[in-house]
Amino acid sequence: MKYKSVFDIIGPVMIGPSSSHTAGAARIGLVARSLFGREPKWADISLYGSFAKTYKGHGTDVALIGGLLNFDTYDERIIQAKEIAKEKNMKVKFIEEDALSDHPNTARLRIGDENGEMELVGISIGGGKIEITELNGFQLKLSGHNPAILVVHDDRFGAIASVSNVLAKYEINIGQMDVSRKEKGKMALMTIELDQMVEDEVLNELRALPNITQVTRIVD
Repeated sequence: MKYKSVFDIIGPVMIGPSSSHTAGAARIGLVARSLFGREPKWADISLYGSFAKTYKGHGTDVALIGGLLNFDTYDERIIQAKEIAKEKNMKVKFIEEDALSDHPNTARLRIGDENGEMELVGISIGGGKIEITELNGFQLKLSGHNPAILVVHDDRFGAIASVSNVLAKYEINIGQMDVSRKEKGKMALMTIELDQMVEDEVLNELRALPNITQVTRIVD
């Protein structure tokens, strides 16, 4: 395994006793908040495996809430996340699931407000690193540690190439791309991790492409 820096070995700067159960959980909440695009009014959070067994003692619950409140892993406000969420009238419910999951540190977040809902599955893989494995029923692989865009599109010939061409035009390098679809010829999702942040000009050009219905930037 290759490491980018010493911080990949010793873990992130963080609040809490466990990089997997606290920092990773906060990252999952942060990515959910970023994808939702605003602070949710409510959250139903299902916990699986080790998360379900130890979430109170290891601070997984306050870390997930802190992420939804847009607190980073090192933000000292995470400790008071439950109280802050209550002050903001954010309703949060935790559900301890007995079902087996593919990874012992798994959380399913269903969040929403009066304008919409979103469902996301995230896993904490150690050292504060995470993967988002499902979004609104789409299977994907998103680390949450690199700049990324999610592109919802019609499953049509040339859609992937047109997006790649726009990124190449602006000399934006693709680190990883995954494509998921629920049914042939229907809605599909591109998950694209990049080596640099995408500016609004690029996003607007992507949104104007044929067969593209939504483009979301994930802030690193």
